[in-house]
Amino acid sequence: MARTRSLAPAALAVAAALAAAAAAAAPPTKPLSSLGRLRPAPPPGELGPELVPVPDAPALAPAASKATPSSGVGGIRCERNERLAFHVHAHVAVFVNGRPRALPAGIGVWPALPEAVVRTGTFGLTPEACLSWLTTHFADGIVHVEAPVRRAFVLGELFDVWGQPLSRTRVGPARGPVVAIVNGGVWTGDPRRIPLASHAQIQLEVGRPLVAYQPVEFPGTY
Repeated sequence: MARTRSLAPAALAVAAALAAAAAAAAPPTKPLSSLGRLRPAPPPGELGPELVPVPDAPALAPAASKATPSSGVGGIRCERNERLAFHVHAHVAVFVNGRPRALPAGIGVWPALPEAVVRTGTFGLTPEACLSWLTTHFADGIVHVEAPVRRAFVLGELFDVWGQPLSRTRVGPARGPVVAIVNGGVWTGDPRRIPLASHAQIQLEVGRPLVAYQPVEFPGTY
C-alpha cells in the first residue's frame, strides 16, 4: 500500500503535465456560433488554374515581396528555384466590411509580376525572378509553402514577406476589428500566429457585417 501511495502523486503529476501540453497545443478557438448571425457568403467565383475559385473582387493590396535574392525576411529567403523539401498549401480569404478582397497573384515573388500577369491570373516568371518560401501563384487565395526545411510557418510571416501589416485591427491597408475564422472555428489569439498548416482554411474579416465561413475544396494534387 505504501508503494501505491508513493507512486500516485508522480502519476498525477505526469497526467497533469500531459493535459497541460495538450491544452497548449490546442488552437485558441471558440465555436463559430459565438459570432451570431452572419451574412451569407457571396458566390465564390469561377475556378482558376489551381482548380480553386478566384473571387470576383479587387486585390487587397498590390503583390510584392520584401524578400529578395540578397535579403530575406525573418529567415525566409527568396530563391531562384522552388525548394520543395517541405511543400504544403493553405487557403486565405479576406472580407472587408462584408465585401471580398483577393490575395493577388505574386505575393512573395521578386521582382513584382507585371500588371497584366496579375490581372489575368497567369503565373509566369522570368529567369531573373525569385520565389520566397511563402508565395501566391494565382489570385485564388492558395498560399504555397515551399521551403528547403520542414518547419512551421504562420500567417504573419506571409504578410511580412508581402510587406503588409497584420494585427487585431489591421489586414493590409484595411483597418477595423479583425475576426479570424480558422478551419471553422473563431480564432481568439493573435491573427499573426495562425499556422499555415497543410489545408488550413483561414478567413479574415475586417469590420462589419461578418460573412459566413466559406471554405474551399483543395484539388487532389494539393
